[in-house]
This record gives sequence, C-alpha cells and structure tokens, in this order.
Amino acid sequence: MAKKKVNSKKFWKGNIDMKKKIAGVTIGFTFIAILGFLMLDSSDNVAQGNKNLKWETNLEEAVKIAEKEKKAVLVNFTGSDWCIWCKRLSGEVFNQKEFENYAKENLVLVMLDFPRGIPQSEAVKKYNQDLAWKYGVRGFPTIVVLDSKGNLIAKTGYQAGGAVNYVKHIEGLLKKS
Repeated sequence: MAKKKVNSKKFWKGNIDMKKKIAGVTIGFTFIAILGFLMLDSSDNVAQGNKNLKWETNLEEAVKIAEKEKKAVLVNFTGSDWCIWCKRLSGEVFNQKEFENYAKENLVLVMLDFPRGIPQSEAVKKYNQDLAWKYGVRGFPTIVVLDSKGNLIAKTGYQAGGAVNYVKHIEGLLKKS
C-alpha cells in the first residue's frame, strides 16, 4: 500500500487555524521557559543576603552602632523577592566572602526591603518608604553610603564585576568623603 503524498503548501494554505494554534503553543512554551529561568534566578538564599552578615533594619540604631565602632553605614534599598538586579547584587556581592570580610571590618549594614510577596507590617512599610523618600530612591537596588554620624556620602547601585570590584567601589566612595 503506497503512502499518499501530501502537498504541504496546499495543507497549510487551508489550515490557517492550525497555524495560529502552533504559533500560540510555541509562544506559550517560550513564555514558560523564560518564566522558569527567572524563577531559578530568584532563589531565596540569594534574595535574603549573606547569612553570616548582620543586616540591621533600623537606620537610627545602625548609625549608633557605626558611631560607636567608627564604621560607615551601607543602606541597601532592595526588592529582595522580585528585583532581578537586587538579587544579582546579593548573589554576586553580598553573598561572597570578599564582601563579608570587608563589611565585618568596615561597615554597618542596613537592609530596607520593599518586597511584593513577603509580608511586612504597615509600620515597617511606612518606615522603609519614609527613608526611601528621604534619600530620593527611585529604583532598586539603591545603595546609600553614610558616614559614622549618618551623613550622606554617596548613592550607588549594582556594579558589575563581583565582590572584589564592589569593595573597591565602596572604598573609593569612602575615600572621597
């Protein structure tokens, strides 16, 4: 029994609905693949920062500690559970040993989070928002560097190049003050 040869041009010409379905399925699979990739990139341990570092959540308390220990203050305005660049900064810098060693000796760290999926009290939301307003935060991540008395030295954000480069970047900002 011979197979019947199908004229593909004729087949596709008369099956526009089939074309639309195939295109829709292709787009759907592409969307799912991209979404899956983004979810892999958003692991909680990266979003939350280095577990060996102490992140304060109250800026006033952090400044008191900084003044006592003669350290600068690094304030991380972050969207820890949704902001890709925040997650990259955490993973490439804050979670690395080089930054951890530098921070323990030179910085008091503050994390002010603006999550979308992590519950926060209204008081914490207002506190974080008030500080974002005070320092002119317009996007995430924003890093604010203060001296030991709480005076603004610089505002910065994500920098490519990993922890060693970021430590040099922070050192440069502190030297300018």
